Amino acid sequence: MNICVLSGSPKGKDSVTFQTVQFLEKKFPEDHFETLHVGKHIRQYEQDFSSAAESLSKAHLILFCYPVYTFIVPSQLHRFVELMFENKVDLKGKFAAQVTTSKHFYDVTAHSFIQDNCSDLGLSYVGGLSADMDDLLSKKGQKQAVEFWNLVHYKVEKPQIESNNKDYSVCIVTDLVPEDRELSNLIDEFKNAFPGTSKVVNLREIRIDGGCLGCFNCAVSGKCIYKDGFDDFLRNEIQTCSSIVYAFSIKNHSMGSLFKKYDDRQFCNGHRTVTMGMPMAYLVNGNLEKEPNLRTIIEGRSQVGGNYLAGIACSTEETKSLASNLIYALDNKINQPSNFLGVGGMKIFRDLIWVMGGFMKADYRFYKKHGFFDFPQKQWKRKIGMKFVGLLVNNPSVKKKMGNAMTEGMLRPFKKLLDETSPEK
Repeated sequence: MNICVLSGSPKGKDSVTFQTVQFLEKKFPEDHFETLHVGKHIRQYEQDFSSAAESLSKAHLILFCYPVYTFIVPSQLHRFVELMFENKVDLKGKFAAQVTTSKHFYDVTAHSFIQDNCSDLGLSYVGGLSADMDDLLSKKGQKQAVEFWNLVHYKVEKPQIESNNKDYSVCIVTDLVPEDRELSNLIDEFKNAFPGTSKVVNLREIRIDGGCLGCFNCAVSGKCIYKDGFDDFLRNEIQTCSSIVYAFSIKNHSMGSLFKKYDDRQFCNGHRTVTMGMPMAYLVNGNLEKEPNLRTIIEGRSQVGGNYLAGIACSTEETKSLASNLIYALDNKINQPSNFLGVGGMKIFRDLIWVMGGFMKADYRFYKKHGFFDFPQKQWKRKIGMKFVGLLVNNPSVKKKMGNAMTEGMLRPFKKLLDETSPEK
């Protein structure tokens, strides 16, 4: 696969984000990566875009690589995107993906900016990796980078996935009414395409006596104050499946009040992400493109829950692809890094449970067991190290002598990693 990398950092090859691209290049030697450091050389491309246009025309996949700067891409990459439109580059039929590093502060808006512009340029967007700045230095981060690139290959090459594991079970949760033929067809088409077992749970046919009362009875006893048995049904009939697929028709810019009742009653699990690691998918009847808030809710639910979102099908033609994506996610146990929605949401819950642990005992035990109490205040060595660096850079004479030493120091562990990296088998 020919990849044109658009490196948007003004640091060029010294960008921390670019180290992930170099890592992928070493892991996947059969792919051909051509990098344009558009962030560092943006003035040159403003004067003459011809070389960039030629590189883009030869590529099979355009890979945007950049650090997130204040809600969006760096201004240099932003300008390059404008140049792509101004020079009327024909990219129809090509694919696009993105790799970013940040502390996850509004990485979602940066990713959406690239995705929306890719759509306008006629590119088929196949996903993005939103990594923390230090992720690549950990085994988990390296695995997620390789996993991401394998996923890119899968989406670009579109193989017909036939899982050997027929034991996968999917629970399709819906609020289907008999007259909703469009939604019924979506469900039927998905069931036909999915090779494992599929069961439909219609919320209109199970007992849910009312919405959450906010009484916190479950926080103490672990049991809902309602006697309708919904909490046991949720834990034993829905959350024990390999995956959950939600199927609904858009109502009043949402999934509807019955689904909201279902969501609220899931508080019987408190703030515990009891289904994390389980992939999710959605069958949606309606024009989801006109519902940005609903899309955010769908993505946010998956992100905070630690669930890979395998996709959303809004037509019967898309259900086969969705079933394949779900099989791929189950076979490969996809676990991509969380973005702003997941990281931000869990930090809020982390702080809440830390303070209220004496009351929310089950939540506290769950968060402690899974290492969610990851407070930066505990990183004393790093804090002291940053204090020392701060003293150095605040001294003009020392700062002058340092030159590029700080950048070199930041890149040193990445260079060591790249030297030790071998191709993926």
